[in-house]
Amino acid sequence: MAEIARLTTRDADFDARLARLTAFDAAQDETVDRTVAEILAAVKSRGDAAVLEYTARFDAVNVKALAELELPRALLARARDALPRARREALEQAAVRVRTYHEKQLAQSWQYTEADGTVLGQKVRPIDRVGLYVPGGKAAYPSSVLMNALPAKVAGVAELVMVVPTPRGEKNELVMAAAAIAGVDRVFTIGGAQAVGALAYGTETIAQVDKIVGPGNAYVAAAKRRVFGVVGIDMVAGPSEILVICDGTVEADWIAMDLFSQAEHDEVAQAILICPDAAYIEAVAASIARLLPQMPRREVIAASLRGRGALIEVRSLEEACAIANRIAPEHLELAVAEPEELVDRIRHAGAIFMGRYSSEAIGDYCAGPNHVLPTSRSARFSSALGVYDFQKRSSLIQVSRAGAQTLGRIAATLAEGEGLQAHACSAEYRLDPKVRL
Repeated sequence: MAEIARLTTRDADFDARLARLTAFDAAQDETVDRTVAEILAAVKSRGDAAVLEYTARFDAVNVKALAELELPRALLARARDALPRARREALEQAAVRVRTYHEKQLAQSWQYTEADGTVLGQKVRPIDRVGLYVPGGKAAYPSSVLMNALPAKVAGVAELVMVVPTPRGEKNELVMAAAAIAGVDRVFTIGGAQAVGALAYGTETIAQVDKIVGPGNAYVAAAKRRVFGVVGIDMVAGPSEILVICDGTVEADWIAMDLFSQAEHDEVAQAILICPDAAYIEAVAASIARLLPQMPRREVIAASLRGRGALIEVRSLEEACAIANRIAPEHLELAVAEPEELVDRIRHAGAIFMGRYSSEAIGDYCAGPNHVLPTSRSARFSSALGVYDFQKRSSLIQVSRAGAQTLGRIAATLAEGEGLQAHACSAEYRLDPKVRL
């Protein structure tokens, strides 16, 4: 039987045990950070030459010019067309669903006119150029291409530049096909901190982007932290998380596999079940023990469950929701008969899956909402990636002559209170002479 912590809210030390269980040390590795700093500095100062050197060193790909590492659109299209029919249709259907959902998020410009003729509003425009990082090598995440690229395209981003490492020149057909389906504009086969640096600072071949999105390893995450401010970033994500609230009405095998679905990502992923039914918790534990040996990634799953997993018994579903809000999980499944009765109790979650048929795995690929979600309790203050992450807003302020007479006096009074005389004078200069007296 797989080792997994058992907790109950009836225990005096429950709060302390829960805090230890959900704590995650996201401190940066100093060695990684130093290496990344050196790479970024080299790319910033030497551009293409530095990117080529690191690509040769880390990916064993040797070329004379960075332009040789750009994949033509025709190659992407051929990868799409060469896919087995079922796989291509699945990608295309997922893309349609993701695009349709995100089209609902598109913000529009607005303005209004006050009685004195002053016009105020907000101008919404897309970001000009976005860089998309996609893991490469053994990893193949075409779903991440769709989830990051399609919201950008819906927002109207003019140019989307994708970077993906190809260790020893190994290209992933699914990733290339997804790039074609999502309408990615340019694709370069580079990765690591050097790719982040190329996007953030620009090189002779790759134009500087305005924002970088997409997942990566520790070096990519450290590089995104360092370039934030030079460019925007989506987030620095932590390990995958799933929390399932169950009332015992969903098959135990289903819930065990839902926990596996996130635990199989890596050894520090977190999978937690919360339920008021002790007998049902035992049934899920039995399912875990029986199903785990069948999993190709059973060692990773077992390490995740052993290190950060838990089966938690609570007094009620209401108490389960309160604990879920404390954890603020990336993925929350309400695997209960009446999920509508609980959803309003949930204040913090990246995505909420409601009902027995709403497996988190469907959300990862094709439900429609974005699978790029806040982790490590950041759902308390942040949200899923969306179209709004690729739009920016400018305030519109057109003060009329009549409006300036009122607003100028207010501004001047407040500016004088702050000791900023130039501000006060700037506002007062717009006052009519008779109003100044």
